[in-house]
Amino acid sequence: MKKITILLFLVLTNISLTAQNKYTKNADKLFDRYEYASAAKEYLSLVEKGTSDPYVYKKLGDCYYNMSNTVESEKWYSKAVESKQDLETYYNYAQMLKSNGKYLESDKQMTVFVAMSPNDRRAIEFNNNPDYLVKLKNIEKLFDINRITVNSEKSNFGAVLYGNSLYFASAGNMGTKIYGWNNEPFLDLYQSNYNETDGTYSEPTEISELNTVYHEGPLTMTKDGNTIYFSSESFNEKLFVKDKAKKLKFGQVSLYKAVKVDGKWTSITPLPFNSKEYSTGNPSIDKEGKTLYFASNMAGSVGGTDIWKVFVNSDGTFGTPENLGDKINTVGDENFPFISDDGILYFSSNGLVGFGGLDVFSADLNKNEAPNNMGSPVNTEKDDFSFTFNKEKNIGYLSSNRSGMDNIYNAIPVCKSEMLAIVKNAKTNALLANSRVVFLDADKNVLDTKITNDKGEVLYSTDCQRQFSVDVYKDGFVTKSFPVAKIEKGVRTTMDVFIDPIEMTVTETEIILNPIYFDNNKSKITPQGAAELDKLVYVMSQNQKIVIYVKSHTDTRGTDEYNLGLSERRAKSTVAYIISKGINVDRISGKGYGESAPKIDCQDKCTELEYALNRRSEFMIVK
Repeated sequence: MKKITILLFLVLTNISLTAQNKYTKNADKLFDRYEYASAAKEYLSLVEKGTSDPYVYKKLGDCYYNMSNTVESEKWYSKAVESKQDLETYYNYAQMLKSNGKYLESDKQMTVFVAMSPNDRRAIEFNNNPDYLVKLKNIEKLFDINRITVNSEKSNFGAVLYGNSLYFASAGNMGTKIYGWNNEPFLDLYQSNYNETDGTYSEPTEISELNTVYHEGPLTMTKDGNTIYFSSESFNEKLFVKDKAKKLKFGQVSLYKAVKVDGKWTSITPLPFNSKEYSTGNPSIDKEGKTLYFASNMAGSVGGTDIWKVFVNSDGTFGTPENLGDKINTVGDENFPFISDDGILYFSSNGLVGFGGLDVFSADLNKNEAPNNMGSPVNTEKDDFSFTFNKEKNIGYLSSNRSGMDNIYNAIPVCKSEMLAIVKNAKTNALLANSRVVFLDADKNVLDTKITNDKGEVLYSTDCQRQFSVDVYKDGFVTKSFPVAKIEKGVRTTMDVFIDPIEMTVTETEIILNPIYFDNNKSKITPQGAAELDKLVYVMSQNQKIVIYVKSHTDTRGTDEYNLGLSERRAKSTVAYIISKGINVDRISGKGYGESAPKIDCQDKCTELEYALNRRSEFMIVK
């Protein structure tokens, strides 16, 4: 991003003071005109001719830094620092290494930076957070991130949703004038309709009444949908930087206001605090329409660009812009403010501790709290910025160049809640401490395992609306599985879990369980039968020398031959279930006996209950 859209948001008046050499004159002119793509070609031609030096390497690093090509930027900075360089080169090199995931190497360059300027706030932050990466990776996941369909092949960013209309800036119009910074078209404002039902977006259309041949975007809108504030190059007002010696003509970025009349944006007017001495851009209006947040490098900024606010009076006039102070702003760049309906300020910074490049931070302005890094996957080692959130639709948007190009992603909140499971004895209602509770997803993958406390409790944090179940294990009790209904966001759901104690008689020749019954003409183990078999599994797991023989039976309906086959299938399913619970195959075997040994000899005059009692499996200890 910084990089394609830096013109709109970063410091524009600090034209670099290059130690120009005669042979770099043409390349330096291009660099000073912010035509980094062309300047890089000129510097590379010098390298190919063998007329390069550390100055050329540094300028190549700077070109690719501004074009957001972190790999090439790192390559040339690495050559540049073989000779002594200025402070910012070491800092920029460290940032490029971090953006390429080379955190240890980045830290080495930051160590050089710290030694050169120990009182720099960036140096102090680095020294105060030696284990910053571990802390960042341990931040709880807040959002799921997905690229959306409105993106063009060029840069797209700054998406914000009002109603069902998504507004954003894009360089996707290939028919417009080309921007020398990165050889892409200038930015325009676009609109796409969001289908809330299926989450799709319509083909984007230009907002023609706002777009010019220069840069526009992003925008912010009042709640009534009748007023917008947006960024645009100040060529609209003929405000530009002139430098006769370098023949520069470089527009600042300013804020403009437009109102809707008959469905069209009109009455476009500049805001009174714009200036040809600095830029103002990237606005966000609060829900009352009374406070406008924006980014600027105006006098009074802590660092490069800062977050500012200005009050919008009821008569449409504006107060005096106020800097949000050094709790938010750093000596680096803070940008892309967005104020949510509940007073949360989202913004991006490369001066606060982050993964690399620009990271998204949040700060609750109601509590005057320090900014919090929003963690992964919102933030990556690349530039992540322009986070907005629509509370009514419960959907956010993020811009990022994590794929190599500025793209827009939706941000769906991870719905978190808690479930308190209390394990109890089904017979006595006693609380069962030291029970093992296993949480499984819909595919029976283990999500977590916890041991109950003295009150029989385990507390589990989970995604809302997630389908899962719990398996409960306790010595002397039947293992049991419990499905869990979807739970509500932010609500602790309490669930009593009752498990049955194992109550059975074991003689020298037989294990006496409650009846293991089968449905008519079926061999599948029923849930009731599984509960009894789990008791047998427990006994066998506690007594490794026990070997069991299974005898399975049918009722008298059907032919002898058919019933013999049916009982054999019942014996096999019984044996298979026990083996599936971890019992060695050598310790369990079985056979079907058809209708030859009824439990109730009622011939063919049986009641349905008597038929059911004859459809059974029995267990004998053979060793």
